[in-house]
Amino acid sequence: MKNIVVRNIKRTDAGLVKRLGVLGVATAHEAYGRGGLMKPYMRPVWQGGEAAGTAVTVLTHPGDNWMIHVAVEQCKEGDILVVGCSADNTDGMFGDLLATSLMARGVKALVIDAGIRDAKSLREMGFPVWSKAISAKGTVKASLGAVNVPVVCAGINVNPGDAIIADDDGVVVIKRGDAADVVAKGEKRHADEEGKRKRLAAGELGLDMYDMREPLKKAGLTYIDESPEDQI
Repeated sequence: MKNIVVRNIKRTDAGLVKRLGVLGVATAHEAYGRGGLMKPYMRPVWQGGEAAGTAVTVLTHPGDNWMIHVAVEQCKEGDILVVGCSADNTDGMFGDLLATSLMARGVKALVIDAGIRDAKSLREMGFPVWSKAISAKGTVKASLGAVNVPVVCAGINVNPGDAIIADDDGVVVIKRGDAADVVAKGEKRHADEEGKRKRLAAGELGLDMYDMREPLKKAGLTYIDESPEDQI
């Protein structure tokens, strides 16, 4: 691994990122062909937080947050810091002081495939974080890594400048070149779902709205009026 910091990256268009954020993780994930979703262990530190931004990536080592400090300088307004670790780790590599620094630069959130601490303070600050764990165990600053290089975070490849959407459903990564297509498909899907929601709210059954009855019959499902046990 080269120990480098890439200063200039191409970011996903801010307008597209905003529209992806409106769609939310579930709809964006479906519109992306069910791709880009990080493993479900990546959970919000506090419920109700949501964020949409562009990835500034960090590759660091277990128990060492030196490169996170380095990465702060490369962050711009609208970014989300995405931290991948070279090996499995749950140490508390990020806390309220680093969050304060990121917020001063307009960073929207942190996504980290490791642990964080100061969970209460982060909630009170209103800084959204998605992490693998919460742990008070501290870290050192001893090993070089890299900033703004491709990383793997919770099972998903993340490139600098990719769109990151995060909410209570998890975290989804949309590649920069795919964002416009995902927005178009996602907004169409959202409109379709609004129509279905109104039909369901009016009392229509999903069985009928989705034309399930005939396929169920062909699959062998049978309706009877009484349980066989009741006939004994």
